[in-house]
Amino acid sequence: MAVSWEEYFRLASQEKQPNLSKKTQERNADNCPPVLRLLEKRQELADVDQRLRAQKEVFQTTMAALKLRREQLEQKEQEIQGSFVRFDKFLQDAGARRSCALRRAAEERHQAGSQQAEVLRLRAHLEELQRERARLQSRLQRLEPCARLLGRVLEQLPEFQDVSELVARFDALANTQAAMRLTERQQLRQVEEERARLQRLRDTWRDELLRLRQRRAQLLERLEAARERTLQWESKWVQIQNTAAEKTLLLGRSRMSALNMFQLVCQHQKQPPALDIEDTEGQLEQVKLFMLDLSAMLARLPQPLPPVQGPGQTKAPAP
Repeated sequence: MAVSWEEYFRLASQEKQPNLSKKTQERNADNCPPVLRLLEKRQELADVDQRLRAQKEVFQTTMAALKLRREQLEQKEQEIQGSFVRFDKFLQDAGARRSCALRRAAEERHQAGSQQAEVLRLRAHLEELQRERARLQSRLQRLEPCARLLGRVLEQLPEFQDVSELVARFDALANTQAAMRLTERQQLRQVEEERARLQRLRDTWRDELLRLRQRRAQLLERLEAARERTLQWESKWVQIQNTAAEKTLLLGRSRMSALNMFQLVCQHQKQPPALDIEDTEGQLEQVKLFMLDLSAMLARLPQPLPPVQGPGQTKAPAP
């Protein structure tokens, strides 16, 4: 069975289309510049043309083989029919050979059907490739002004050798800009964090300042109370000093009196003072002993008779 060129290329395009569509989707997914995509589409068109030429050659070879095989099959069928006519007596053996030949023919027909399906698939694939080619050509036409613009820019920039270097430089600048924007966002985030931290520190400082003010007020109250107590104790200390001065003066007078009495006792006894001037207790003890002796001596003296009183006189009290 003859297969047309259109059907063969349609099947071939259907076979290759999934891979091509996948590659096209992967390339479209990348953020490539238009010029690079234009160059890639041109390369894809060249690849598609090359694959079409290769598939055309394979198709011609396959069709020639199929034609030769069909001729061989027709010749074998003619030989089998002639053998049935010429060798009727060998019907049983020829029937067996015919069965084998029919099986082989059925297998070859099955193979021919498979090849026919392959041809249909290649034709569908070819049609898909043709549609993809038309789409790429339309896109190439849309991107052609960009290519011309890049060519003029390349002429004005002698430091770049070709468009790919210019696009690479643009990509590098775009990546640098993206990195700088990322760094700027990070720095802004850090600034916001530091501002929040500064606000927290300010709030903490206000709370601490309020607490210190309250503590200062409490300490001032305690200071005023301490000052009042100091004034009270100072007044008490002045009072104690005055009392101590009075007591000291009284003690000095008492010691002087005790010393004078001790000296009088010594003069009365006609004895030199045997005690130290500062020994007030010893002096008082000597004065006490002297007074006791004097009291005992006075007690041993006879008591005088009381005078006779008249009728109008009252009794004088005893001294």
